[in-house]
Amino acid sequence: MNLVLLAPDEPDRPLPRADRRVAHVRDVLRRGPGEPFAAGLLGGPLGRAWIRAEDAGTVTFGFAAEGPGPEPEPLTLLVGLPRPQTARDILRDATTLGVAALHFVLTEKGDPSYAQSTLWSSGEWRRHVGLGLEQAVATRPPEVTWGRPMAEVLAALPGDGQRVALDNYEAEGGLGAAAGAVILAVGGERGWGAADRAALRAQGFALRHLGTRVLRTETACVAGISVLLAGGCGRGSCRGG
Repeated sequence: MNLVLLAPDEPDRPLPRADRRVAHVRDVLRRGPGEPFAAGLLGGPLGRAWIRAEDAGTVTFGFAAEGPGPEPEPLTLLVGLPRPQTARDILRDATTLGVAALHFVLTEKGDPSYAQSTLWSSGEWRRHVGLGLEQAVATRPPEVTWGRPMAEVLAALPGDGQRVALDNYEAEGGLGAAAGAVILAVGGERGWGAADRAALRAQGFALRHLGTRVLRTETACVAGISVLLAGGCGRGSCRGG
């Protein structure tokens, strides 16, 4: 945990000692009353927090803002809805890498029952986004949607920026140069179907690859985002790699 992430209403409110953040501050950081540590408010600023008060059952943090959290990168990730455990990994790692939006969509070969997982229905997905923010020392979560048909999501995507879909079988070249905002599409665990490829091409997506090996969905997401960011994609400026 590189950052203790607090909801905007949590400073000055008693938190139970069983809270993982309280345990981290007391047992890992070994902070006592008044000793500062790195913290941030979800959706808000970065700053410093400290133990303001404590009793047998609760700990109360104070918080002082020091500056804004980093803005997300101008990158939207569209993923064929995977198994819940794979989705957990993608939620965490894509958030860490700074995507602005993350859409888990229903595809031709995907299993629609995954959208009924308690990962989504219970709101557990927010915890994995939070883990990604803590790792990145960031406070601004991505927009997250799940369970919608791919065609619906494609029709609602912003019109600017490059559109690229990773595909092992019909790619026209490797993932490389980009300019400005980027929308990256990654197939689910069974890959894209013919109808998916047709829909992507109709919406202006170019099919690209990351090499000759077939990657796991979560690995392809991290690798694809990393290639774009390492090549200069982000903050509105991209250069070829």
